[in-house]
Amino acid sequence: MQPVKQLMHILAQLADDEHYLFSLSDLQGALPGQSQGAFRALVSRAEKEGLLTRVCRGLYLYPRVNFPRGLILYHVAARLRASEFNYISLETALSDAGVISQVPMNWITLMSSGRSHIVNCGDFGRIEFVHTKKRPETLADQLVYDPRCHLWRASVALAIRDMRATGRSTDLVDWGAVDELV
Repeated sequence: MQPVKQLMHILAQLADDEHYLFSLSDLQGALPGQSQGAFRALVSRAEKEGLLTRVCRGLYLYPRVNFPRGLILYHVAARLRASEFNYISLETALSDAGVISQVPMNWITLMSSGRSHIVNCGDFGRIEFVHTKKRPETLADQLVYDPRCHLWRASVALAIRDMRATGRSTDLVDWGAVDELV
């Protein structure tokens, strides 16, 4: 069987609405024995044929399953920084809580124990990781796990503190809504 058809068969068996993102190492593990050059050519061919969609460097989406379109950036963030402490905060958390009137389109903000970085996910949007030195054990009472996003989510009070600590503008914050929620 040709490698691209073999990959198509493997992905059809493995992928579902929860597992639709694959790293290069995931894909390479599915097809052991490929040389580096042959593997790169295979991924490129799979992308051209629509079997895979590149989300960002090293991460691909299998578009033939019914994945949650509005949650892609969150799931990508969880995969990219799986070994770091991350939580949804800043403008994203405040917008979701209704404290900021403007909803950031195709842009999510997370606090991360990793370095600050903006990841461009093409047509899907952007993920902004903002470095924090805060430890999970000091924030446990202000974080809630969001199973839909596969990430922790900051309380409104923590997100406001993060906004101030990072020097971000609070001009769009509805302080009356903050007082009701805090």
